[in-house]
Amino acid sequence: MIRSLITGLVAAVAVCTATAARAELTLCNRTSYRMDVALGLEKRANVETRGWFTVDPGQCKQVIDGAYDADMSYIHVRTPKVYGSAPLPQNGNSDFCVRDGNFQISDGRGCPINQQVRFSAARPSDSPKGPAINLAEEADYDDDQARLAGIQRLLVIAGYDANPIDGVQGAKTQGAIARFLADRKLPADAASGADFFTTLINAAQNPEGHGFAWCNDTTYPVMAAIGTTEAGAIITRGWYRVEAGQCVRPELRGDPKKLYSYAEAVDDGGRAIKRGGTALAWGGTVPLCTRDGRFELSDNKDCAARGLNAANFAEVDLGREPATTIRFKEP
Repeated sequence: MIRSLITGLVAAVAVCTATAARAELTLCNRTSYRMDVALGLEKRANVETRGWFTVDPGQCKQVIDGAYDADMSYIHVRTPKVYGSAPLPQNGNSDFCVRDGNFQISDGRGCPINQQVRFSAARPSDSPKGPAINLAEEADYDDDQARLAGIQRLLVIAGYDANPIDGVQGAKTQGAIARFLADRKLPADAASGADFFTTLINAAQNPEGHGFAWCNDTTYPVMAAIGTTEAGAIITRGWYRVEAGQCVRPELRGDPKKLYSYAEAVDDGGRAIKRGGTALAWGGTVPLCTRDGRFELSDNKDCAARGLNAANFAEVDLGREPATTIRFKEP
C-alpha cells in the first residue's frame, strides 16, 4: 500500500456560464491517478446518478450525451486499489446511490444506506468545448503533465525508478519508460497509446514475470543491495529502499546472467530490525562488502579491515530464470 499520498486533491469548482449551459458535460482528470467517477445530476430536487466513468490522467471524457441542463452536479471518485488509499478526499455532505459496474439510477436517493456513497458538489466550469468538471491535485498539472505524472506514478509502483513524480520528462523518466517497454517487448510508441494506463496498472498489480525485482511483503521498509559482475569483478551497489507492499527493479548494467542480492529490514530511523538478537535480513552464502549510506564498491575483499561491512549475499541465476522476483517475507 502506498504510505504517503499527495493531499489537497480537489474537485475544481467554478460557476457555470450561460454560454456552456447547452453543451455536453466533460470530466477532465488533471491528477496523476486513474480515476473512476460516479456523477450525480440534480434537477428540480431530483438527483440522478450514473457511472462509472474511467478517466486516465491527462484525459478529458464526455460523460453526458446531449445538453447539460442540471441545476447542480456532484461527483464521487475512487481509484484502483494498486494506488493504496484513495488520494481524493470525499469531503462532501451528500449521499447518493451507486452500483457496481455501469449504472444509471433515476432516483439517486431511493436505495438502502449501504448502497450509498458520499458525493461532493462540483459545478462545471466553462471551457472551449462546453462545461467541464476538472479533477486536480496540488501540483496543478496541465493535461500533458498529468499524463506523464500518472505514468511516473504507476512505473514507481511497478518497481521502475521514475521518481520524482513531477510530470517532467527527464532522462530518468525516459529510461524507466524504455526499460518497462523493453521488459514487456512493447513498441516504442506504446507509451502514447490510449491503453497504456491499463498496461501499467496490470504491471503494477502483477510485478512479477519481467526482469529482476525485489518485492517487500513485510510491514517494514527494506534496504536492499545488489552485486553484478563487470570486467571480471563483482561490483556491489546500494542501498535501494523497498517500501512495505511495494516492488523495486534495480537498474542492471548490460545483460547479466548472474547477480547477488542482500537486504535487511529497518525501522523508521534506519536501524536494523532484529528478531531474537539477529537482524531480519535476506541473503545467502556469498560474502561481499557494503557500507552505511549509498555505495558502489568494486573491491569485496577484507571488508572489515577497510572499514566496510560484510554481508552474505544470495546468488541469483538470471541465465536460468531471467524473470526473477525476490520477495521479502517475515518468518
